[in-house]
Amino acid sequence: MEESMHNVSLTTGEIANLWTQYMNDSLAICVLSHAIETSQDTKVKEILEFARSLSEAHIEKIQHFFNQEDFPIPKGFSTKEDVNFNAPALFTDTFMLVYMLIMTIHGLTGYAGAVSTSVRLDQRKFFNECNVEALELHNRIVELMLQKGIYSKPPRINTPKQVDFVHSQSYLTGWFGDKRPLNAIEISGLSYNMQKTVVKVVLEIAFGQVCQTKELRKYFQRGKDICKKQFDILSAIVSKEDLSSPRSWVSEVTDSTISPFSDKLMLLHTVIMVSAGVGYLGAALSVSQRRDLALKYTYLMADIGRYAEDGAQLLIEKGWLEQPPLAEDRRKLASKD
Repeated sequence: MEESMHNVSLTTGEIANLWTQYMNDSLAICVLSHAIETSQDTKVKEILEFARSLSEAHIEKIQHFFNQEDFPIPKGFSTKEDVNFNAPALFTDTFMLVYMLIMTIHGLTGYAGAVSTSVRLDQRKFFNECNVEALELHNRIVELMLQKGIYSKPPRINTPKQVDFVHSQSYLTGWFGDKRPLNAIEISGLSYNMQKTVVKVVLEIAFGQVCQTKELRKYFQRGKDICKKQFDILSAIVSKEDLSSPRSWVSEVTDSTISPFSDKLMLLHTVIMVSAGVGYLGAALSVSQRRDLALKYTYLMADIGRYAEDGAQLLIEKGWLEQPPLAEDRRKLASKD
């Protein structure tokens, strides 16, 4: 049965999954390859090498799927064009572990979505395998971070004495008057989005430090300021509840001013990260039951969304934005002119 599946055309969902995965993995190979060359920690290097081997295997399989369909292989990124192996390390090994944790969580989210939108058996099997591999990578990263004492755990709360139910509409308030304490679900969303935002701040500091053009330096500086402001807003919310915020990793950028990556890679990486950030803020919004949190998340999503859109405009202006596969333009095909 599986061998006959290549006779069934890929759905648009499957094309989108494969295309997106190819772009992400080609970018990951570039970042990981430079990090492996400059890593000083044997255990960190082992994780980076394992992660790169997964991305390389994904690229090979996706190329096979596309070749079966006579589908053009995306250009993506390459170590020849987008990596400068003569550049010194831009990040410490400590930050690379933190970075890998967040990127692996992104991968797990993407693979779950890909499985749910795939129809063909070979596609479901492929993304199921990707999910299993990402879980293994995630476990390795968390274990090493725990060993090194650098894993930022979410804030803890005391165990409730009993099961309780909501008896008043005041549970939803937050704009005026007394606010109830944050619940565990809301705390989790705040903590997770702060962890992701910290990583974006570090990337934008580093990319602004080494990029080749003034225009991009200005863009990365703006992104750093936006993300730092967003972190401060979320941190203030948990601080009022006497809860802890995740650690900042801004000191884990080296003093190098030589870029290990092309400006194209750094800009697209940033746009991908901040665009994903809109989705994660939306997920936190959807499970927050205090009205003040909903208002904050809506504001943050609009702010980071504008920044992502401006980044996409920059990519278009420079001819760096690779176009995903489009549906046929039926009006154009039907035109007699």
